[in-house]
Amino acid sequence: MKDTMAESTIAYDPASFEALRFHTVTKAFRAGEDSPRDYLERCLATIADREPVVQAWVVLNESGARAQADASAERWRRGEPLSLIDGMPIGIKDLLETRDMPTQMGSAAYAGNFPRRDNAAVWALRQAGAVVLGKTVTTEFGGPEPSKTTNPFNPRHTPGGSSSGSGAAVGARMVPATIATQTGSSLMRPASFSGSWGLKPTQGAINRGERQTASMTAHGVLAGCPEDMWLVAIEIASRAGGDPGRPAMSGPATTPPSRKPMTLAVMEAEGWQRLDESSRRAFERVIEQIQANGVTVLRRTDDWAVERFEQALDGATNFTNAMTAWEHYWALRDSIASNPDGFSLRTKRFFIEVGQQLGATGYEESLQRRAAVRATYANLGTRVDAVIAPSSVGPAPEWLGDVPGEELTRWPTGDPAFGMPSSLLGAPAVNVPMLSVHGLPLGVQVMGQPGTDARMVAIARWLGEALLPVST
Repeated sequence: MKDTMAESTIAYDPASFEALRFHTVTKAFRAGEDSPRDYLERCLATIADREPVVQAWVVLNESGARAQADASAERWRRGEPLSLIDGMPIGIKDLLETRDMPTQMGSAAYAGNFPRRDNAAVWALRQAGAVVLGKTVTTEFGGPEPSKTTNPFNPRHTPGGSSSGSGAAVGARMVPATIATQTGSSLMRPASFSGSWGLKPTQGAINRGERQTASMTAHGVLAGCPEDMWLVAIEIASRAGGDPGRPAMSGPATTPPSRKPMTLAVMEAEGWQRLDESSRRAFERVIEQIQANGVTVLRRTDDWAVERFEQALDGATNFTNAMTAWEHYWALRDSIASNPDGFSLRTKRFFIEVGQQLGATGYEESLQRRAAVRATYANLGTRVDAVIAPSSVGPAPEWLGDVPGEELTRWPTGDPAFGMPSSLLGAPAVNVPMLSVHGLPLGVQVMGQPGTDARMVAIARWLGEALLPVST
């Protein structure tokens, strides 16, 4: 396995890496020069080649996908596609129910679980003609226990969590897009670590269907390019709407055009002091380019509103995680009581016991603190177009498993400090894959006020188009 892992290492260069795209082939579909079935077969060939090491998938429905692709090909032949993503092969994070594949949530306790119904987002994708190819690996219940999946550029490193397989499948060019979810940093870390574009929408802007347990969870999209990312997200939102009581994500049917911001604020959060020197240097080179393009960049020492926001974020990782743990405690406590051996020690210690320790009173205090942080952020929104930060605390850390006899690693899938704020704030965030540190991807995050999803995608596109990629 060691030799195989070494052979599977691919130095990532954002200037030359060619991600898999879908929107660029639909013209050929119309002309009969390519077809959804042929596109799917190319994806399956890549999966067959890379899956033995990357291990991004729980289950593949190859026969079902081929039937879906053939139906899509016929629609394109007639000039009647259901949408601009008709025929796109997509992976679904294995926390979301699918009528034709089991939903096992990364847990031994749910092995073989097969509800035979579709999550709202999956239903919407089928309505749009997308090819639901398979279920991508998730960490156990979307929590801190790492999965079997490896980083697509270096298998000795984590792919991030909890959307491990979703990020790795896109980074390995297996599919052009996947569905991910985020409660803490579960979409932003995998996007950053896999060199993928990632959209974590405004809280509640994409219908989560049965996934309503946690108050900060959101469905999102990982993709090889911003066009495919937006098309998948808007097709879901336009069909399934938002969560109960929440408006759906809105915006154009095609990808928002690039938009240059006037003023950006740098978010240091808790991750800044833990950022390695090479990653910090790469990010600062991005800031220099932004300023050279005439955009005002505010740091915490430049503006009182930025400083107040930074102060409000102090300790956010722990208290946000405790809130989520409390919410999951009530969803999982009966399952753990009836099948304690079906849950990992890390899940029980960091995902359940933390919630128990918080308690009802602590949870109410955390809700008040969350409201205060959101108010501070709303005030910042009157002064800047968006917030910018690294998407993760450096590139993917090495992860080869727990060491027997030693204390469990708290964050084996990576430090969530930079991804956590968008969940805490209910804010839209976009990962732009434009940095390489020691041959591994590192993303730049653009975060906006709730409801500004389309605008954040437009600003993110500007970053990707106007600035040069950076490698250190």
